[in-house]
Amino acid sequence: MPLLTRSLPRRPRVAAPSAPTPPALVPSAWLALLATPVAAGANSPVLILPNMADSLGVRTATATWLVTVFAWAMAVGTPLMAGLLRRRGLGTTLRLSAVLIAAGTAIVAVAPWLPLAMTGRAAQAVGGAGLVTSAMSLAGSVRRMGVITAGFGTLGAVGPLLGSAIADTTSWRVSLAVGAVALLALPAVMRRADLSAPERTTPFDGRGATLLVLTATTLVLVPRYPLPALAASLLTSVLLALHIRSNPTGFVPATLLRTRAFVLSALLACTFATSYFTLLFTIPQLLRDRTDWSTSTIGAGQLVALLAGSVLSMVLAAASARLGRPRVLTILLAVGALAPLTAVLSPWAPLLLLVATLAVFTTSAGQATLAVYATQAAPTAQRPTAIGLFNLCYQLGGAFGPAIAALITLGAG
Repeated sequence: MPLLTRSLPRRPRVAAPSAPTPPALVPSAWLALLATPVAAGANSPVLILPNMADSLGVRTATATWLVTVFAWAMAVGTPLMAGLLRRRGLGTTLRLSAVLIAAGTAIVAVAPWLPLAMTGRAAQAVGGAGLVTSAMSLAGSVRRMGVITAGFGTLGAVGPLLGSAIADTTSWRVSLAVGAVALLALPAVMRRADLSAPERTTPFDGRGATLLVLTATTLVLVPRYPLPALAASLLTSVLLALHIRSNPTGFVPATLLRTRAFVLSALLACTFATSYFTLLFTIPQLLRDRTDWSTSTIGAGQLVALLAGSVLSMVLAAASARLGRPRVLTILLAVGALAPLTAVLSPWAPLLLLVATLAVFTTSAGQATLAVYATQAAPTAQRPTAIGLFNLCYQLGGAFGPAIAALITLGAG
């Protein structure tokens, strides 16, 4: 008699869990459009300060506060927006940045008084700092970072002439609105990027943020009020150091300051930026003293030199992976030292245009490569903070450079 067997039901096949798909990279062209218009917006008032002063009923020297407040707001806004990125994520940071830029641009468009216009410029700068921090956090490689920083150099170079041309055809108020072009990149970036908010791990360190803002503020004011600002910066720096020691996981993480690669990268970025902005403001005066060139010839020559340096910086950033970190750093240090030495020792005045090329090449390529080195050395959770503090050091170089240039030209005169 045959045995009756009952077939067991087959287990349904369970598909092996697939690895999470990494988010698609945002194209570097969109990141450049998101970040770089702020460079043109920062430099657009350079040639139209007298027009702005007449319109606002103040002296030209007083109108320069519109430039100073923009530099200050970029400096203090960078670590603050990086802190927001770290705690609330990319979506919140991009939305707040867009609101600040739009509101600041609207205020500048109608402001009848200098203090109100300065408020609008500050809002534009903080919003721009948020977009720059967001773009750099999405770069991920030296090559992609190089596209952003080369765009900075290019638009920073054309900013004065662009601002002057727009003012001649429309109004100086429109010239100060060029940074709003960055908002055109927002839809594309927000479609492709991960906008989710990270998990909160520590409470917000309000005291640390305040002390960092005060320290950055006093440092930015050193060029205008050297002795009192220097004394105040020493005091706030000591207080900040004591706070970091008592709260090592706060707004400025102690582990980040103990990371040698981050500290060296940030210091080099500040040094390169200081040298670049010093030479940027010194070279035109030196050319006027050493040649019979007209102002327009000097401006056109410097523009071409700066554009050439920006393109070369993108080339170095693209080749950095093949060259390796030691060679890239050697190139940056060598060219960075060659630029001021050539300016001091060159017997032939047109070589000063080569100095401009070397200077913008060093700072643009340096910002691209050093920003990646600095953030890669930081713990993953602290990388937005690392980007913010790194860019703060770069912005401080932008504040120190013009002051040094003023001392040089006064001494030469």
